Amino acid sequence: MNFLTIGHRGVMGVEPENTLRSFVAAQEAGLDVIELDLHLSKDGELVVMHDAELDRTTDGTGPIADRTVAELRALDAGRGERIPVFEEVLDAVHVPLQAEIKDVQAARALAEVMNRRGLTGRIEVSSFHDDAITEIARLVPGVRTALVASRYSTDVVERAVGAGAATVCLNIRRLTLEIVEQARKADLRIIGWVVNTQDHLRLVRALGLDGATTDYPEIKRTGRFTA
Repeated sequence: MNFLTIGHRGVMGVEPENTLRSFVAAQEAGLDVIELDLHLSKDGELVVMHDAELDRTTDGTGPIADRTVAELRALDAGRGERIPVFEEVLDAVHVPLQAEIKDVQAARALAEVMNRRGLTGRIEVSSFHDDAITEIARLVPGVRTALVASRYSTDVVERAVGAGAATVCLNIRRLTLEIVEQARKADLRIIGWVVNTQDHLRLVRALGLDGATTDYPEIKRTGRFTA
């Protein structure tokens, strides 16, 4: 299996995260997959942003869920970029996407878009929440899913299998050989995040992981040569 390099919120180390500018830069850098985050606006549209609150990455304040798409689009998301709606990203780049959802409601909205546009081959759906993964799998036949975890032990393998996920995306700082071995026994694909240094990249390759999520496009270039 080829080693995948996944652009974290595009290339958030060099461009404003979760913006069209960041996604286009990730594609131009040759990253294999682009990871992004989805929330629902007040009027039920899928918008691309990591936090539930606007404060960190825009010139707005308060919850995304309290704003309509039109209100969200009026904000600056960095360097003059606007908060994208999901379907804008689908049209702006052509590489595969890993879309992270935060809850069951977002799963239902994403399922509608995926079924309408026939996106099961292009999009892997990820989440920290087992119920969101279960819901998207119920609504989108054949969807590929990934369980994301930051603080975890070997129980993450059982959770992934229980939710029907084919992949685990795991915080590289907590990853152990035991967890890798358990995941392999369960036939799970393993992605490490966030891999921004050569030491972390060497660890990912030494553990035989299937890929790495990174903030920086250089990881794609150097990853080919790291044993």
